Amino acid sequence: MAIADNLRGQKRAAMTGNEAVAYGMKQIEPDVVAAYPITPQTDIVEKFSSYVADGEVDTEFVTVESEHSAMSATVGAAAAGVRAMTATSSNGLAFMWEVVYIASGSRLPIVMPVVNRALSGPINIHCDHSDTMGTRDSGWIQLYSESAQEAYDNLIQAVRIAEHPDVRLPVMVMQDGFITSHGMENLNVLEDDLVKKFIGTFKSENPLLQVNKPTTFGPLDLQDFYFEHKRQQVEGMEHAKKVIVDIAKEYEELTGRQYSYFESYRLDDAEVAIVVLSSTAGTTKVVVDELREQGLKVGLLKPRVLRPFPAEEYADALKHLKAVAVMDRSETFSTNGGPVFSELRSAMFELEERPLMTNYIFGLGGRDIWTKDIKGVYEDLFEIAKTGQVKNKVNYLGVRD
Repeated sequence: MAIADNLRGQKRAAMTGNEAVAYGMKQIEPDVVAAYPITPQTDIVEKFSSYVADGEVDTEFVTVESEHSAMSATVGAAAAGVRAMTATSSNGLAFMWEVVYIASGSRLPIVMPVVNRALSGPINIHCDHSDTMGTRDSGWIQLYSESAQEAYDNLIQAVRIAEHPDVRLPVMVMQDGFITSHGMENLNVLEDDLVKKFIGTFKSENPLLQVNKPTTFGPLDLQDFYFEHKRQQVEGMEHAKKVIVDIAKEYEELTGRQYSYFESYRLDDAEVAIVVLSSTAGTTKVVVDELREQGLKVGLLKPRVLRPFPAEEYADALKHLKAVAVMDRSETFSTNGGPVFSELRSAMFELEERPLMTNYIFGLGGRDIWTKDIKGVYEDLFEIAKTGQVKNKVNYLGVRD
């Protein structure tokens, strides 16, 4: 990892996505990190553990026997009143499933980097989004990253989002397995003291070890209170919408890098557009530029925030288009399209005039997506706009017959 001096209290660095996240964790310096290795996330905790071993961070690193235990230890640490983190991928996240819900139900501000990887079976170690899409309804805030830079920036902002007194919910920070996690790129990282100043000191709310004010964690919560506690989580999500934007503005003032719920790319005057998460958005930008040079009015919307789901903002950004293709790197098996498509289509329903919409499932198990594939999607969109008809609501892009 080569680091050179830069402007605005930042340094220029050559890092993989996993190195960038591990470096961000070093700067955050959580009190406790409990983790178990799983491809392609392993580099994150491996690198962070070396910081611990070399005395570069004052963190208690807990080596555990499974991902279920990793999340359990992280929950215990956060409940005790300290800043706690973990990281995982794919089947590791699935193994955490029970405790993932306990973390959010207990309103613990845990931050967890997740390197997206296909869920088994069959066994596959490459990228799709089936792991984190499966946890959309678990009560965690979800931030998706196109690049190593965004993974680093999202991680730092996630600490502030999770710990905000109006939110108090855990946050997942995603990046694409191998594509981003193991790909080297140049990025800007903040000076350590600026990160410390930005995130501030952790102030626990009702810590378990506050002996003068006893607190119960993990109680039996039956018909009398369970419903109210779930409703309180919804309020945390509702508050998170404003908090995410406010913190992004602060981060822009610090770094010059702008974030919000999504990134729109050449979208304002577009006639048709693609909506796609994470690293594929970068490939799509290349296609957008090429087609723009040919005089075609195409655009891109790249979601960053999937939970909470900013439905009104997404609908407002897309309502002027003639046709929209949502590309999902995961399958719901509902036979009605992928998860992002289903939610966006619902968000558009209230509009009096709305674009025609179609869905493309792509890249499952790490299958490559090429610029020619994306150009084909735009060609389909222009045909839909011309005819006013969607021939196939759900399409499978790149799958063999």
